[in-house]
Amino acid sequence: MSDLRNQIETLSVAEKVDLLDAVWESLEAGMAPLTDEQRSELDRRLEKYKRNPSDVIPWEQVKSRLFRKQ
Repeated sequence: MSDLRNQIETLSVAEKVDLLDAVWESLEAGMAPLTDEQRSELDRRLEKYKRNPSDVIPWEQVKSRLFRKQ
């Protein structure tokens, strides 16, 4: 894996963006389609965010809660 990382480090920013795009597309191709319920929930959450974009929890806070020792 370190050889792959070394190869990535030699890429330009534009090439890294292209690589990310290609990887993302390959992941999307292998994903199951959303159910109607999942799509509705995502739409509901997006609308809620659009109504009040400041009512969010920052990723760092979410991450710290997830990995907090109990």
